[in-house]
Amino acid sequence: MGSDLRSGTADGSAVHTAEFIVSSARLTELHECSAVLRRTRARAEEIVGEARALLAEAEQHGDMERAYLLRDQLEQARERYGQVLSAYLLLSRRINEERQEILRAQMDRDRLAGLSGVA
Repeated sequence: MGSDLRSGTADGSAVHTAEFIVSSARLTELHECSAVLRRTRARAEEIVGEARALLAEAEQHGDMERAYLLRDQLEQARERYGQVLSAYLLLSRRINEERQEILRAQMDRDRLAGLSGVA
């Protein structure tokens, strides 16, 4: 019976290790997605800035038809930027949640290992 208990603990440890590996891989994937979104967000900011500058230039030169079109494009760029920013914030929250889950699981495993060592 004692050996069954030990093998159960070893199996439990293997399961925890596998869960940790899967969680870590998932966290890595989320970080990679975050990096892509960060670059996309930066590019979206640049596009909004460029659109704003083109609009200001058209207004300065009195080209109202072009300014009208550029104003519409600026609004579209701002809207897309907002979507990218929302996705980035959502993913950042998810990364923090995943990180907390991993830490919680590690702390639980360490606590259980400490208790089984005492018993």
